Amino acid sequence: MPKPDSTSDEKYALRSVGRALDVLQALGRGSTNGMTVAEVAEAVGVSKSTAFALLQALIGRGFVSDSRVGGSRLYRLGMALIHLGDRAVQEIGISQVATPILNQLAEATGMTARLAILDEGYAVAIARVDAPGIFRLASSLGRRELPHCSAVGKALLARLPQDKLMPLLQAIGLPRRTERTLVEPARLIEDLALTSWRGYAVDDEEDNLGVLCVGAAVYDRNEEAVAAVSVTTIKLDRGDIEVAKLGATVRAHADRISQLIGGPAHAALKPLPR
Repeated sequence: MPKPDSTSDEKYALRSVGRALDVLQALGRGSTNGMTVAEVAEAVGVSKSTAFALLQALIGRGFVSDSRVGGSRLYRLGMALIHLGDRAVQEIGISQVATPILNQLAEATGMTARLAILDEGYAVAIARVDAPGIFRLASSLGRRELPHCSAVGKALLARLPQDKLMPLLQAIGLPRRTERTLVEPARLIEDLALTSWRGYAVDDEEDNLGVLCVGAAVYDRNEEAVAAVSVTTIKLDRGDIEVAKLGATVRAHADRISQLIGGPAHAALKPLPR
């Protein structure tokens, strides 16, 4: 009686794992409404019976879900992938994901680029890439910044619903940092509405005279602003057109980080109820 060929078994198992991953990738590229077993088989390059067996194995582990629509059974990605995605983001950390893009943003603008989060209502920078060259603006990591007068802070506030925004502003207050600081709630809320609409915030000498910052939010898959990216420079005589171009650049880099952590670009956000 011939001995089992363990090498052949291993090769078959590896091939099956590879095909299962191909199925997941095909479903990820397919319609959000789902794919039929025939469509999966064609996309992966296997028979319908093999595709069905692979799908059933993945359904059993939660990586694929199925539903009947009319006379067809449709397959789509399952909830187990969401849990794995959450764990991957936690293990990698948003600052690690963002740092290469911060480097590109600093190179593209010639300005210092930062990544910040909200911590008990304050903006806190957790990553920074200094501007190329010898001229640099001081910017400490870990220091709490008032959210109503910083670009990263306003970018993060702009996506908060009213029932969270107003208590936060009342708790922290709107202290004046310069004569340009927005200290009236109505003016700040108007500025936040503009920030939400255009996808970037502007700190126009509101925190420090002579300093201009432009920031844009990073969104997770729940469309929540989990971080913000900004660039900082000397104000000089930058007109509205130049600031708008800078805002579009910052927003585009923030969008790339959002998509890397499974979130939408700003243009794909659902309107925030007010």
